[in-house]
Amino acid sequence: MSISGILLFSPSFSLLFSFYFLLSTFAAAASIYTGSSDKEGKTRSLYSEILRDEAVSRLNELGKVSDSDGYLERTFMSPASVRAGVLIREWMEDAGLRTWVDSMGNLHGRVEGINASAQALLIGSHLDTVVDAGIFDGSLGIISAISALKVLKSNGKLGELKRPIEVIAFSDEEGVRFQSTFLGSAAVAGVLPVTALKISDKSGVTVQDALKGNSIEITEESLLELKYDPASVWGYVELHIEQGPVLEWVGFPLGVVKGIAGQTRLKVTVRGSQGHAGTVPMSLRRDPMAAAAELIVLLESLCKHPLDFFSDGTNSNEFTMESLSTSLVCTVGEISTWPSASNVIPRQVTFTVDLRAIDDVGREAVLYELSNRMYQICDRRSVSCIIERKNDRGDSG
Repeated sequence: MSISGILLFSPSFSLLFSFYFLLSTFAAAASIYTGSSDKEGKTRSLYSEILRDEAVSRLNELGKVSDSDGYLERTFMSPASVRAGVLIREWMEDAGLRTWVDSMGNLHGRVEGINASAQALLIGSHLDTVVDAGIFDGSLGIISAISALKVLKSNGKLGELKRPIEVIAFSDEEGVRFQSTFLGSAAVAGVLPVTALKISDKSGVTVQDALKGNSIEITEESLLELKYDPASVWGYVELHIEQGPVLEWVGFPLGVVKGIAGQTRLKVTVRGSQGHAGTVPMSLRRDPMAAAAELIVLLESLCKHPLDFFSDGTNSNEFTMESLSTSLVCTVGEISTWPSASNVIPRQVTFTVDLRAIDDVGREAVLYELSNRMYQICDRRSVSCIIERKNDRGDSG
């Protein structure tokens, strides 16, 4: 038997409820420890103290560990991420776990149970954040796992686990610093290419440099050694904030993820003719800003109403269309202009596209249609258009 899943949590409901659910997943549904429970009153008090009071305190404490003043930001191997790792490691050891940091900066905490050779249950989430993040993102999955195991330690049950349990705080999921997502988990899964070590951030620092700057040596060989043998893993469970309004809207405290969307990140560069805002007639302008605006509106229309763009059945099938109608989301999160002056028609506009869908075939169809239509708009407006694929991650159904 194996399990693999992500549980989504709505912040409008009790954290204690969610942690009870996670604890029951370990203890009851998976039948991973034996022995009688404490008296109900004592157990309930202990659960509340660890799973609610202490967990909330830790979430708030971790939410203050930031590289920026006024908002939460922790990127791969940044000073705040390192400080967060130190805190999490202390909490793991407090729960009775053996800890270590691997060569991709992932923090591990493990208890072997009564059968160290059995397949392990992996639990965890990411310790990095987006810019201006919420305190639950990533941290909830790490702290909830540690708290649940601490309850078992406090009850004297940690040594009775029938299989090893390993909590992993992944060093990178968001991809903010290097624009390459899932560095930490991809290394553990064995799907991170060795070329990722040479990816540079905006300051020219590579992934390998960032690790070395924190006394972590990594080579191509040691990266390959991080891969977990699938035969050694019983399953993976992650509790994560929903980061959306659906659970709250329907009134559910928890939801089970049925699939993970594939993601593509694009960089779109539109180049036109720079000119003075007061002297170039509208009819003679080759304005990349106006063109970029039309491209962004096209993206919104395509992602809101994909069926309108594939009505002839080209590059599509019934399953793909149904999937796109419910899972396709697209975002322009960054935009910049040059020379960026209020009285100058820009020479160049650059913006990003984050496109996600549950079905890889559908995602590729959307990208194909989007690119074709973008190029048509640029041709009509007499501007050049370059579309670069910066990052691709497939779905996990």
